[in-house]
Amino acid sequence: MKGFEQGRMGGHALPDDAPPFTTLVHLTWEEGRIEHRIRFGRTIYKHAINQRNRVVGFAPNSVFAFVRWASNDYGTVVSRIDILRTISRGEPFQTLPFVRPGGDLLLKLNGWPKVERVLQIIDVIEALGINAADAAPAYWRHVHNRLTASTDARLYTREQHDAWLSRRSILP
Repeated sequence: MKGFEQGRMGGHALPDDAPPFTTLVHLTWEEGRIEHRIRFGRTIYKHAINQRNRVVGFAPNSVFAFVRWASNDYGTVVSRIDILRTISRGEPFQTLPFVRPGGDLLLKLNGWPKVERVLQIIDVIEALGINAADAAPAYWRHVHNRLTASTDARLYTREQHDAWLSRRSILP
């Protein structure tokens, strides 16, 4: 197949025209059955496979949210959200279905009530005028830990964000 390398992603060949060191995510949309989508993040690459499948890519050291939902004749079988920081060459990473090579997993939650809560938290961050992809990675770990323990996460604040931006500006 021209334009694709030998590797596989979600049953499809990986595109070989993506920029080097791009983290690729395979997205699927089948009305009422499968929904793999990006909730936030800045893509640097897009490739349509067909009407229901596409691949998007993210630059190293960027953050994105990947939502997966699937159902069958009996109801929902998967409801999941993952928030990842993409990796640079040589960094360790966790693997994840539909994500190549993988990433630094900041948040991983299953079950609609927890997924819905994360989506609400993202909405609150965006209501502050902050792109959720720019929020402090430590905050996403906090949300993961609190919701995993079935407790409420603290809301992200403008002050917390400004402190993160200041810290990030002086870090190597």
